Amino acid sequence: MSVIMQTNFPDLKLVTRGKVRDIYDLGEHLLIVTSDRISAFDVIMNEGIPKKGQVLTQISIWWFKQMADLIPNHIIAVDVDDFPVETHKYRQQLEGRSMLVKKAKPLPVECIARGYVSGSGWKDYQSTGSICGIPLPAGLLESAQLPQPLFTPSTKAELGSHDENISFATTVELCGEEIATQIRDTTLAIYSRARDIAAERGIIIADTKFEFGMYEGKLLWIDEALTPDSSRFWPKDQYKPGGAQPSFDKQFLRDYLETLDWGKTAPAPSLPEEILRKTGEKYEEALFRLTGIKL
Repeated sequence: MSVIMQTNFPDLKLVTRGKVRDIYDLGEHLLIVTSDRISAFDVIMNEGIPKKGQVLTQISIWWFKQMADLIPNHIIAVDVDDFPVETHKYRQQLEGRSMLVKKAKPLPVECIARGYVSGSGWKDYQSTGSICGIPLPAGLLESAQLPQPLFTPSTKAELGSHDENISFATTVELCGEEIATQIRDTTLAIYSRARDIAAERGIIIADTKFEFGMYEGKLLWIDEALTPDSSRFWPKDQYKPGGAQPSFDKQFLRDYLETLDWGKTAPAPSLPEEILRKTGEKYEEALFRLTGIKL
């Protein structure tokens, strides 16, 4: 299977090429194409993960449907037959990894929900007894479940830079009180439902991040939805607080990179075939466990 590192559609208007997604302006709508690129520590790796773009797209579509009563999303169509005719010649690259979406205006914050003490949250807790300034009980173990999920927004960094955690007060300054309250409440509502749905399928969602945008005066859920790229997924049957957990996400890749003498800045190191293969297998297992879809 060929890996799609980037798309090049000469007669379509490329708006942006992000860490993973290529976005084209089709006039009334946007075309989002999810590549097989993978990033870690905000650096795009040189090699891609086979089928990764399809996995992310299919998981997102599935989750958007699960939450449709909580928050509308930006999807117009997911079948190439329903896309504008000028895209049809690129069907082979678009199939299963693209979405036609509304042109929402993204809000300037990333909305993070944390249900467990992990990653940067664990480091923060160890040094301050809090996560993002929110005080927590003493004595929590690494990977322990939090008493209740936390909303910890961050800035959106430019490509190659790191996001920075911000307070809810700063979120209000950036978005206004009404929208800030709405995205906080929606983030926690989506996370709580997703956590319960995933748990029934043997996956713990430790944390995740969402993006929202405004469209015709209303809030929309945009970008991706609860994927292994945007979330920390752990196998429920192997869960044991007190240390790092095995995962279905790119933590496996991060853990490998931590063993290297690499400064976490570009250029990225070359990745062995085994790391690429195992990362891909984890992504595909997450897709299958959640949705029953096998690529």
